[in-house]
Amino acid sequence: MRFEAEHEFAAPRARVADLLCDAEFHRTLDLPDLSRPEVLESTTDGASRVLRLRYEYVGQLDPVARRIVGDGGIAWIQELRLDTVSFTGTLSFSAERGAGRLNGAGDVTIVTREDAAGCRRRIAGDLHVRVPVVGSSAERRIVPGLIRRLDVEAAAVTRALQDGA
Repeated sequence: MRFEAEHEFAAPRARVADLLCDAEFHRTLDLPDLSRPEVLESTTDGASRVLRLRYEYVGQLDPVARRIVGDGGIAWIQELRLDTVSFTGTLSFSAERGAGRLNGAGDVTIVTREDAAGCRRRIAGDLHVRVPVVGSSAERRIVPGLIRRLDVEAAAVTRALQDGA
């Protein structure tokens, strides 16, 4: 299922990219229905930045989701790859167990706004739940939560920028 999110920031894109790739920023970020992440990788190689995080879902699961995941919990790996010259990259995520059944990826771009007073981040991609019969229904239930968490992350970036972080 396709997803898209767009967020405006009143700061240069380099500053926004720094926050989005900052492991410490994410370690203190409270996202709906998720544990705080375990940082698996935070690297910089020239202009290439990689941030890999492991999250656990701590919210309530509906009966369809419970049948898909069984008694085990849900954890997934999220990876942001960002080039800080072109300000393009990818955001990918996959279930820790059964990555072939639940995964997704999106293209990330951070562009300077037309008024040059800040920047805009856009993420557009696809989420896949590859479970016969209930996959498309599960995708429709998961995508709004994904968008909500991206919105919460963007609001936290805005607050951090205002606080001078």
